[in-house]
Amino acid sequence: METAGGGPMAATGGTTVAVAVRHLGSGASAGYGDAVFDTASIVKVDILAALLLRAQDAGRRLTALERTCAAAMIESSDNDAASALWRVIGGADGLDAANERFGLTETTGGDGPLWGLTRTTAADQLVLLRQVFGAPSERSELSEASRTYLQRLMGRIAPGQDWGVSAAADGPGWALKNGWLPRGTTGLWVVNSIGRVTAGGDDYLVAALSSGNPTKERGIALVEEAARAAVSACGRKA
Repeated sequence: METAGGGPMAATGGTTVAVAVRHLGSGASAGYGDAVFDTASIVKVDILAALLLRAQDAGRRLTALERTCAAAMIESSDNDAASALWRVIGGADGLDAANERFGLTETTGGDGPLWGLTRTTAADQLVLLRQVFGAPSERSELSEASRTYLQRLMGRIAPGQDWGVSAAADGPGWALKNGWLPRGTTGLWVVNSIGRVTAGGDDYLVAALSSGNPTKERGIALVEEAARAAVSACGRKA
């Protein structure tokens, strides 16, 4: 593994993958790749974080409908729920404004209703994960209640969608969100996974992003391999 910021790692067949990881205890980090990727459904974490920030600013709780949409969007990756909340936060402009406060500098919201074509990097996704899961000593724009709520939803991913960075965990201690998207122009797949895992008794934040996969299954195998390698490398540095 290289330090984050190295060139994009090209896998077989022209597939590109990037990964970033942080040890929550020591702050040690490792990563590979600085390519920019379509988010697919991992942006749903960002959408909910932006919604929670909006609600905090207004001094209100999420409405019953917003909570229903948030649960469906994160736990089951429901696209209609994501579209509804995308509109609530103001689309790309709202996402970009929230991300400026979160410290994401390489993420740009998708055009119009196309939230899944938001563009991001593994390093930026790690910044987002630190807003949600970071140690108490780390400053977050999200309140403790907002963080706990998002963490809880990410720990309840529907069966069949619980692959990805969870492969780096050595038990049930994980919380994640995955994204997968076949590109219509090429037929190749974007497959991404972000979240927190527990391995060897330590907690890690991991973002593994990939594009150009010939199948969804190959993409899953790639991001799982990247997540395991990243956690192993970061554990040696901690």
